[in-house]
Amino acid sequence: QYSFKEVFGTLVAQKELFDVVAKPLVEDLIRGKNGLLFTYGVTGSGKTHTMTGSPGDGGLLPRCLAMIFNSIGPFQAKRFVFKLDDKNGVDVQSEVEALLERQRREALPTPKTPAGKRQLDPEFADMIDAQDHCRAGEVDEDNVYGVFVSYIEIYNNYIYDLLEEAPCDSIKPKWNSCNTPVRNGDFVPPQSKILREDQNHNMYVTGCTEVEVKSTEEAFEVFWRGQKKRRIANTQLNRESSRSHSVFIIKLAQAPLDADGDNVLQEKEQITLSQLSLVDLAGSERTNRTKAEGNRLREAGNINQSLMTLRTCIEVLRENQLYGTNKMVPYRDSKLTHLFKNYFDGEGKVRMIVCVNPKAEDYEESLQVMRFAEVTQEVEVARPLDRPLCGLTPGRRLRNQAFREELSRKLELRGGPVGAGPEEPSAAELFFQSFPPLPSCELLDINDDQTLPKLIEALEQRHKMRQMLAEEFAKNVLAFKTMLQEFDSSVASKENYIQGKLAEKEKTITGQKTELERLEKKIKTLEYKIEILEKTATIYEEDKRNLQQELESKSQKLQRQASDKRRLEARLQGMVTETSLKWEKECERRVAAKQLEMQNKLWVKDEKLKQLKAIVTEPRAERPERPSREREREKPLPRSVSPSPAPSAPALPLRSRRSRSAGERWVDHRPPSHVPTETLLQPRMPRAITVDAPSERALARCDRYLLTHQELASDGEIQTKLIKGDVFKTRGGGQAVQFTDIETLKQESPTGRKRRSSPPDPDPAGDAADSEWTDVETRCSVAVEMRAGSALGPGFQHHAQPK
Repeated sequence: QYSFKEVFGTLVAQKELFDVVAKPLVEDLIRGKNGLLFTYGVTGSGKTHTMTGSPGDGGLLPRCLAMIFNSIGPFQAKRFVFKLDDKNGVDVQSEVEALLERQRREALPTPKTPAGKRQLDPEFADMIDAQDHCRAGEVDEDNVYGVFVSYIEIYNNYIYDLLEEAPCDSIKPKWNSCNTPVRNGDFVPPQSKILREDQNHNMYVTGCTEVEVKSTEEAFEVFWRGQKKRRIANTQLNRESSRSHSVFIIKLAQAPLDADGDNVLQEKEQITLSQLSLVDLAGSERTNRTKAEGNRLREAGNINQSLMTLRTCIEVLRENQLYGTNKMVPYRDSKLTHLFKNYFDGEGKVRMIVCVNPKAEDYEESLQVMRFAEVTQEVEVARPLDRPLCGLTPGRRLRNQAFREELSRKLELRGGPVGAGPEEPSAAELFFQSFPPLPSCELLDINDDQTLPKLIEALEQRHKMRQMLAEEFAKNVLAFKTMLQEFDSSVASKENYIQGKLAEKEKTITGQKTELERLEKKIKTLEYKIEILEKTATIYEEDKRNLQQELESKSQKLQRQASDKRRLEARLQGMVTETSLKWEKECERRVAAKQLEMQNKLWVKDEKLKQLKAIVTEPRAERPERPSREREREKPLPRSVSPSPAPSAPALPLRSRRSRSAGERWVDHRPPSHVPTETLLQPRMPRAITVDAPSERALARCDRYLLTHQELASDGEIQTKLIKGDVFKTRGGGQAVQFTDIETLKQESPTGRKRRSSPPDPDPAGDAADSEWTDVETRCSVAVEMRAGSALGPGFQHHAQPK
């Protein structure tokens, strides 16, 4: 069991995951704080899907961009007001400098499409349109904002810029016979970037492309352009496995407005630069499962090494915090940990999303991932960040806007701008003013002959000027008509050209539509074939599982039969060995009896020859008496009375040797797995303490120690070993046991011999020894042997082996 701050199910929506995990990081970004969010897990567990999303349901990255631009949309600065330098800093430019920079960029041969007219790539258009209008709660309206994005990847412990225009292929040097790299002038491999530390001790990538964006669409288009360059490969576990760690960095620059609320405050100390890093880690994998070879194997080794370094850094940080140590954290062992060193040192908030695939094959890897992720929760890395104080009155922007609106309203009410001069004359008034002025037309005297001639002269001048203007106007009209005709002809030619082009395009579109229809039909056919193949594969997999289960059951059955066979062979071998030993002893005893019998017969013959010689030589001598040994042999052997054994009684266990003194106490150690034999005779020790496991308290109260150990003998019966020892005190005040003796107690099955009575007329010479053996053997079903020097009484077998 592992505990986490939040656990999401398999059917969780991207919005719910964003609201819980990423939304607080975006709010901190707008407040000027740094944040780090990365996905961690086994390969194929859904890390890239969690970060990027799918069509119609965007992931964490597009939702973060949408929330940023929804929050700061009306407060964004114009393009190039903020300008990033090469040392992880930011400068602010005036409106004039920003305008000149925009004009210079627009004069470049490849001008950028304005954000309002940008045509979105249909591959990711659905990921942005589906975003909810989420915005931050607190946005400082007296600031202006600028957003910059960059996209890098860490591949084989090298950092590459995914937004760079250079070809992005791995460095594969070729070597000649002199062990020197071969230079290829056609191919220029991409240069890996270098990590540096700025004046605030933050790590950054030098020479990395940073693009200023003004909308969610523009930012995600930049991300998608870099995503196409990211290295992915097909493995046994994932069709599109990420072979590198990708880092998408969002930088937010903000600066306060001046006291009037019109322009940006031109003070670099008042600029706040915060960043949010979204990291899609490559998945850890085992090469014996992915069957990686060549470059894939080298990539997997570098991926696992960087993840191991990340784990080591987290564990060292945790140990330093828990135990107060000051161990050096090995950030420099990997580019991944070195880049985010300032986050782990407390320069921001860190969030980890652990992606788990519930496949049974990923069980062990998932356990390691969750164990590491649970440990990381105990590391505290965030600390408060001090923001610069500008000292200006808040609400400047709103008051300035309200003042402008009120001023424009009052000017409209007064009929024009304040202090305006007389209205400028119109074009008709200027035209009439160009005519000569008319003289006075008043006739005060009937004899006045000057007023009318002057008026006639002025009117004639005006008439001539009017004719001149009419002629000039007619000329202009003719020229304009000519221009219109030329324009109409050019327009007609262009229309014809455009019509031809349109016809060609329509033909192309028709051909493409036909090709699309053909491809759609082919796709449907292939989908149908794929469906059939999937069904066939499912059937084959089911048959394979059934055959595997059958094979496993048969193999288990064969293993059981083999174990039974081995056990039976061992038992038979033990029985054969026991029988052979028994018959060897019996043969030896019979040979000894025959030898004794023959010796007795020879002695009898010798005695008879001596008696015959004595009779021949000394006829009057007395007959020598028969030796006592001969008489004893002629006497009938007394048969001892013994009870008949039970035919089906089990073998008797052997009793242990008596204690050396009656005052000794024993510790009888019998493990919990001890099997009671339920026989008639059992090892008995008075005043014994029986325990399942030895303890110091029990050993302190006793003098002797006995361990009962059971095992299976070669004949299949239970064999019990009694391991004895002496208990003595040590110098440290504890108890120690010194083993001194081992007794082996065996169980033997009855031989099944029946008691036989002596024949009515036994042969005294030939069957003497045989009768002895028969009497002893038939009196007891189990023959018990006692070694010489044993302190036990008759009827007990004692095998003592000193240790």
